Amino acid sequence: MLRSLHRWPGLLAAVLLIVIALGGAALSVFPALDRLTRPAVVAGQSVADLAAVVQAAHPAVEQIRRAPSGRITAYWFDGDTPGAAVIDPLTGAERGSADAGAVEGWLKSLHRALLLEDAGRLTVAAGAAVMLLMALSGAMLVARRMGGWRHWFAPQRRGVAGRWHTMLARVAVAGLLISSLTGLFMVAATFSLTPDDAANPAFPATVSGLSPLPPQDLPALQAIPVADLRDLTFPVAGDPTDAYAVTTATGSGYVDPGTGALLVWADNGPWQAAWEWAYLLHTGDGAALWGLILGLMVLTVPALAVTGILIWWRAWQSRPRLAGMVAADKAQTVILVASEGGTTWGFATTLGQALQTAGQGVHLAPLSTLSPDRYRSAKRLIVLAATWGDGDAPSSAKGAVERLRTATPPKGIELILLGFGGSSFPVYCGYASTLQDTAQAKGWALPLPLGRIDRQSAQDFARWGRSLGAHLGVELTLNHQPHAPRTQARTLAILRFALPPATLWQRITGQGFSRFAPGDLLGILPEGSTLPRFYSLASGQSDRFIEIAVRQHPNGLCSNQLLSLPIGAQVNAFLRPNPGFQPDRSAAPLILIGAGTGIGPLAGFVRAEGTRRPVHLWFGARSAETDLLYAEELTEWQKDGRLNHLTFAFSRSTAPRRHVQDALRDDAEALRALVTHGARIMVCGGRDMAQGVHAALAEILAPLGLSPRSLKAEGRYAEDSY
Repeated sequence: MLRSLHRWPGLLAAVLLIVIALGGAALSVFPALDRLTRPAVVAGQSVADLAAVVQAAHPAVEQIRRAPSGRITAYWFDGDTPGAAVIDPLTGAERGSADAGAVEGWLKSLHRALLLEDAGRLTVAAGAAVMLLMALSGAMLVARRMGGWRHWFAPQRRGVAGRWHTMLARVAVAGLLISSLTGLFMVAATFSLTPDDAANPAFPATVSGLSPLPPQDLPALQAIPVADLRDLTFPVAGDPTDAYAVTTATGSGYVDPGTGALLVWADNGPWQAAWEWAYLLHTGDGAALWGLILGLMVLTVPALAVTGILIWWRAWQSRPRLAGMVAADKAQTVILVASEGGTTWGFATTLGQALQTAGQGVHLAPLSTLSPDRYRSAKRLIVLAATWGDGDAPSSAKGAVERLRTATPPKGIELILLGFGGSSFPVYCGYASTLQDTAQAKGWALPLPLGRIDRQSAQDFARWGRSLGAHLGVELTLNHQPHAPRTQARTLAILRFALPPATLWQRITGQGFSRFAPGDLLGILPEGSTLPRFYSLASGQSDRFIEIAVRQHPNGLCSNQLLSLPIGAQVNAFLRPNPGFQPDRSAAPLILIGAGTGIGPLAGFVRAEGTRRPVHLWFGARSAETDLLYAEELTEWQKDGRLNHLTFAFSRSTAPRRHVQDALRDDAEALRALVTHGARIMVCGGRDMAQGVHAALAEILAPLGLSPRSLKAEGRYAEDSY
C-alpha cells in the first residue's frame, strides 16, 4: 500500500511536479540577488529616520513599503503623476524600478498558477499535495528499506537509478516537506480557507489636529526599527484628522502626526504569524541563504522523477506476471518474494501457477510489502527468500525481519518458508533461517520445516513442491523451467569483448551494456544450458570494452567453452549490476585483497581509480609462472602511481610459499595503520580464500577494537566470493 501511494501519484503528476519545482528553484535565486544588490540599512535606524530621508527626497511621498527581503519601496505623486522606486534608506534616493523584472514576474506566475488564474492555483495546490504525499511516503520507504530510521544514511545496495533516487531523497526530503506544507498553507490563505486574524484596528476616534511634526520627531515611529517595518502610510497633506498608518510583522496601528503618540495598536493573531513564517520558509524572501538551500533541495525533484520512473520501468519489465492473480485481501495463498537478482521471482511464478491449477486464489508480491492485517482471506503465507552475501537480506527485503518481529501473527494463517542459496557458502540460506527464527519467536504457525533450494536447483524445488502438496492435500507438480535472460552477442578477443554503441533509450534506461563498472557481473549462457554463469567485470563503461578473468575448470561447461572460442566468435551475455561491491567515492585508502580470478574486478578498480586515492593490493595465486594475471599492468600501475603498494603471495611456487591471508598477517601493522586512517577493504575470490582472509583480518584488527563485521556495518568492508 505504501509503495503504491508513493509510486502512482508520482508517475501521474511527474510533469506537473517538475514544472513547479523548476519554477521554485529559479525563484530562489532572486532573494539572494536582491540581498546582494539592495542598499544596506544603518544599524539601529528607525522608521522615523527612514520616513524623514524619504520625505526630504520626495516631499509628496504617500507610502513606504519594506519587503521581507529588506527591499524598501516608496510611492509618491509628482503633481498628478504617480511615482514609485526602490530607494536608498540612507539618502532616500532612487535606486531602481519598483516593478519586478519581466523574468521574475513570469516565473512567479508559472510557479504559483501555471500562468493561469484560480484554476492554475488549484492545480499547483494539488501538485503540492502530491509532493507532500511523495515526501512522506518516500521517507517511510527509505527507512523501511534501510531497516529503520536509525539507519537512514547507511550504505545501500541498489542499481544506479535506485542509488541516486535514495541518495537525493535522503538529502532533500526535509526541504520538500517544508516547501509542500508551506505552499499548501499559502494557497489555503489565498482562498480564505484559513482564519484571517491579521491586525485591522479601527481608525482612532480623535486625532490631536496639531500641526504635523517632522517624521524624525515622532516618538512612536522612533520606537519601531526599520527591520520590523512592513508598511508606512503618510497622512493626507492638509487633513488635520488623518494619521500615520503603520504595519509591522507583528501588528498594525495609527500614530498622531501632531504629537507622535501611538493612538491605536492591534497585534496579529497566530494565523497571520504562521503566514509570515510560511512565506519566509517557502520563498526565502528575508532569508536568502535558506532560499538558496531550499531551491537546491527542490531542484532534486526532476532527478527524483526521472530516477523514480526508471526504477518503476525496470521493476515492471523484470517482474514475472502471474495471470489471474487476485487481490491480497481475497487470496487464499499469499506468496512473498525476497530476491536480489530476480531469479527467485521465476520460482514464485511457477509455484503460483501450480497453486492456481489446484484451485487456489493466489497473490504474488515482494516481501517488502508484508502486511499480515491485509490478508483477510488467506490461509497461508509462503515466503521465497534468497540470501545475499553472508546471510544478509536482499536489498528488496530490507526491514522485513523487523516487520515480522513487530507484527501480530493472524489467527488461522500459517507461514511456510523456502530459502534459496548455495550450499558452498558458510551461511547457507541464512536470510531464510533468520526469518524462521523470528517467526518462531513471535509464535507463527510453521507447519513445514524450512525448505532449501541449492543453486536454483529445479529438482530441489520439485521435491519441496511435493512436500507442500502433501501438506495441502493436493497434487502439486512444480516443473520449473528457468527463463533464459535476454542476451546480446559479443565478439571475443582474448576474453575482452567489443562494446557496441548503445541506443539513446538504453543510455536513458541503463539497459543493455550502456552503463557498467568494474565489479558488476557479466552473465554468460553456455550452449546447452539455461542457467547463466557469472563473472566479475574487470572493466568499466569508460574503458570501451568488457573484460573478465576466467579460470578453466576440468568439468566447467562455461569456462571450457569460453577458453576454446577462437577470436571473433560470439557468446550470449547480459549484464547484472553489483552495487554492493563498488568502491566508495571518498579519498580514504583502498585495500584490495584477492586471489586467482578475483584479481579481475580489483584490477578494474585500480584502473578506474587512477591516482585519486591511495590503493594497496594483496594478491594471491598458485604459481608466479602460470597464474599471475595482469602482471604487466600491475607493474605499470605501480610506476605511474595508481598502485601505492603491491604484495604477492604464491602457494605453489616462489619461496616462501604462502596464501594471501599469510601475507596479510605479515603486513599487520601496515594494515592497522591504513584502517585507522579510514581505509575501505574489498575482498574478491574463492569462498575458502574469503573465509581465510576474514579470519586473518579479525586477528589483525582485534587490537583496534574492530572486526570485518564492524567495518561492514560502517560500509568499509565488502566481499564478492564464489
